[in-house]
Amino acid sequence: MYAVTVRDHIMIAHSFQGAMFGPAQRMHGATYVVDLEFRSENLDENNVVVDIGWAHEQLAGVLSPLAYQNLDELPQFAGINTTTEFIARHIFDEMAQRLAGGFSGGLKVTLHESHVASASYEGAVG
Repeated sequence: MYAVTVRDHIMIAHSFQGAMFGPAQRMHGATYVVDLEFRSENLDENNVVVDIGWAHEQLAGVLSPLAYQNLDELPQFAGINTTTEFIARHIFDEMAQRLAGGFSGGLKVTLHESHVASASYEGAVG
């Protein structure tokens, strides 16, 4: 299995609902390092999994609407706990739409919320 990973980051603000979140129920910020891994059994006609520059541009395009936003104020997240896991899935879904017809294989999105904690979502696309 081949894999190519590109990385970017976003800074967001949000709050959570529910006692299990303790002090995170209050508004707080997060800076996520975002890894986007493309996996494929085969290389394409150019001997690559995906063009790295193109992949990075696509990731930046998906992250841009989230960057420097209070996620609590975005209509698509109204009333939703925008946990790290949830945002990883959101980024995956947005990337899958962008990749339709252009990449077929595995995709994994990992959000690192600190040097000791991260969350991922992965699946097949194309």
